[in-house]
Formats: sequence, structure tokens, C-alpha cells
Amino acid sequence: MNAKLNAVTPLPPASHTRIRENSLVAQILIHCFFVLACAACLIPLILVAIVSFSDEQSILANGYSFFPDKFSLDAYRYLLGDSQRLIHAYGISILVTVVGTLTSLLITSLLAYPLSRKDFPQRNLLAFFVFFTILFNGGLVPWYLVYTNLFHIKDTILALLVPNLLMSGFYILIMRTFFSNSIPGSIIESAQIDGAGEWRTFFRLVLPLSLPVLATIGLFTTLGYWNDWFNSLVFIYDNRLISLQYLMTKTLLSIQFLQSNTQNSNTGKLLSEMPTETVRMAMAIIGIGPIVMAYPFFQKYLVKGLTVGAVKG
Repeated sequence: MNAKLNAVTPLPPASHTRIRENSLVAQILIHCFFVLACAACLIPLILVAIVSFSDEQSILANGYSFFPDKFSLDAYRYLLGDSQRLIHAYGISILVTVVGTLTSLLITSLLAYPLSRKDFPQRNLLAFFVFFTILFNGGLVPWYLVYTNLFHIKDTILALLVPNLLMSGFYILIMRTFFSNSIPGSIIESAQIDGAGEWRTFFRLVLPLSLPVLATIGLFTTLGYWNDWFNSLVFIYDNRLISLQYLMTKTLLSIQFLQSNTQNSNTGKLLSEMPTETVRMAMAIIGIGPIVMAYPFFQKYLVKGLTVGAVKG
């Protein structure tokens, strides 16, 4: 009896004070850690933005600095010299990113949902084929020949949508795990009892309950489409179809080519007037702008979609 009384005896006030102090110290340390981590992410971005608005000669003389001697818009004037081409490339990138992300989410969810259903025959075999594509691929040359000689998508907008980006086995497995662990089978059975077919159940019930994983996969797919320049390099020869990232890459390669051929007097004069260092930073700012603004809208779903889809509840 005495042992039970001692077991439920409340802690003295001094112990509560120590616990609160330790908790406060822990919270301060955690906040300091995240402040430092946030600063480590933001400071390089701020430096890139400042350098892009700096004068080229001050950068060459003093290096990168948060407090440049002179600000200048020469880098942006150089990039916007052919503004029509830049705006067109922006339009291509936005179109490909929006259409590709929505199509990818639809196809991925349509494949992941049957794999999550225990009553789907041969689902393990099909899941193995999906997993196999993560481990092995046919190589660059067969990949190119299939899309050019079999599907004939060279120099079309499909070349920016389909290869490598439209469907990923890794995203399919993440979405399948989310469907398996987060969509109760009883809800699907109730819908079937009420007379709902498979399509109606999927679009009216499963997808609305899967916003976290859809937003997470959608964010990753959006980043993949927006940052892609390789498909434009390999498949696109028409300058009207190149993406923004490839246009920036071509500009950077042109600058590097000019720098490697400074023996020519005309080239040397051109390089002396060209803001080469600040142009690199301006291209980074122009390229990441839309994604930086879109990311906060996905952030609240990002962690939830990954954790719920990866940990069995």
C-alpha cells in the first residue's frame, strides 16, 4: 500500500522548475538550430541576388560581396536584350510544367491505386515491374532511338513532356503506399455497397482524401519539369520549342565559348563589355523565380504526404 502511495506522490515544486528550465533550454537550442539552418539556405540565395545586381567590374576587382561598390542592371539588360525569345521560352516551360505535372499525377495515381488494392490480381507482379524500372534502364542510345524512331516525338512538344519525366516508379511506389495505409478499405467497401463504380470511387472518394501525397509528388514533378534542359538538348532543334532552362544553358555555353577564344581582338572587346559573372547569377534568379513563389503553397502538404505515405499507420 505504501509503495502504491509513493508511486503516485507528485514531484516537488523544485523538480517541476527543473523540468520547465530543461524544456526551455531544449526549445531555445532547437530554435537556434533551425535559425542557423534557415540562414544557411537563405544566405547563398541572397548573395546570388545581390551579385546579379552588381557591377561587373567591381565583381572582377573585389569578388562577390553582400555590399558591392556599385549596383548595375547590365546583366538583366543583357538577358532581356532578346525579351521576346525569353518570354516565349518562359511560356514553353510553364506550359510543359503545368500539363506535364497534371498528366503525370493522373497517370501515376491511376497505376498506384490498383497496386494498393488487395483484391487486384497479380498486383505484386506488376509492382515488381515498376520497381525493376527504378533499378535498371536500357541506356541512353536505346532511350533516344525509341522516342525518335518508334514514337517520332523529336522536335515536338511531346519531347519535353514524355521522356524520363511523365512517370517515375519511385513516385508510383510512394503513392501506392499512401493509398494502402491512409485510405481505409471500409470506405471503399461502403462506396461499392452504395453502388459507386471503380471510376466514381477513385475520382470522388480516393483522390480528395489523397491531397497530401498528390501535392508532394506534384511538387517533385513540377521541379523536374521546370529544371529540365536535357530533353530540349537531345530532341529539340526548333528554337521555338526550347525551354527556359535550355535557353539559359545555351547563353551560358556561349559565354564560356567566348571566354575560351579571347585571342580574337573582336571577341576580347566583346567580352570586356559583357557582364559574364553577373549574368550567371541573373540567370539563376530568373530560372528559380516561379518555383520559389510556388513552393510555399506545397509546403504544408510536403512532410505530411511523405511521412503518411512511408510509415504504416
